[in-house]
Amino acid sequence: MSQAPAFDESIPVLTEVVAETASPEAARAPDPAPAEAPTGLDMAAPDAAPAARPGAEPFGDDAWEALEERLVARVLDRLQDRVELTLEDQIRTSLAPVLDHVVVRLASELRDGLQHTVEQVVARAVAQELTHLKSRNS
Repeated sequence: MSQAPAFDESIPVLTEVVAETASPEAARAPDPAPAEAPTGLDMAAPDAAPAARPGAEPFGDDAWEALEERLVARVLDRLQDRVELTLEDQIRTSLAPVLDHVVVRLASELRDGLQHTVEQVVARAVAQELTHLKSRNS
């Protein structure tokens, strides 16, 4: 069996992608909002990296910082929903046993409190009835 070459020359490298020139229409047209969030990063999107013009200076520090900020914002936007769902599942999973324990303890305390209240009410009713019977017989 032959192994695949480590470098496929048909795939452009990052410096070739960044160095491509954008068409004037693409540079002026705003990036439409996608209907659904894509699952992967689209590095060839118009707003992913500013295209260098032939003969222009390489990226300055400001351009790299702006590119980094856009990439960070894009990744965070795409990960936000996944993070929220994962966090919600983890919280639900970790809180389930705690809530079960709290419900059992609360039910036990309510049962004990209700039993104590019923005992007091019955004792008071019996005492009143005995007082009433004693006063009738006197």
